[in-house]
Amino acid sequence: MRPVPEPAGPGQESVWDYPRPPRVEPVDVRVAIHLGGERIVDTRDVVRVLETSHPPVYYLPIAAFAEGALRPASGSSFCEFKGAARYFSVHGGGRTAERAAWTYPSPSPGFEVLRDRVAVYAGPMDACTVDGERVTPQPGSFYGGWVTSNLAGPFKGVPGSMGW
Repeated sequence: MRPVPEPAGPGQESVWDYPRPPRVEPVDVRVAIHLGGERIVDTRDVVRVLETSHPPVYYLPIAAFAEGALRPASGSSFCEFKGAARYFSVHGGGRTAERAAWTYPSPSPGFEVLRDRVAVYAGPMDACTVDGERVTPQPGSFYGGWVTSNLAGPFKGVPGSMGW
């Protein structure tokens, strides 16, 4: 069943206006991530991936993370658009979030800007912020989008959205 997009309010983006295949774009925002009571990254060098029905996924330079915050983890996955992903466990303040971040070491054509960048699942972190606003994780356990107040959904990942 096709969802009914929520109306976008003033200053909001509808995730239903995002493209498929997805688009990657640089954004002028400040992203910070905290884990174990420590700030493990704080950067303005940010790109986001936009895909129909999904909140944006933010990709940050691997080099922007605190030393030791990212450690290679087992496993891989494949995105039909971006290519083969590798995972990281995220460490901060004595806490570890297993397989909580991913990267595309050799991204597919059109997504080369993602090389040497990493995205992080917001749920296992103490906090992820975009320009000071605390994000909400995209619904579901598979997707890595970050929901902020400037988005109108509904978002892929809610119950019943598998066929969207």
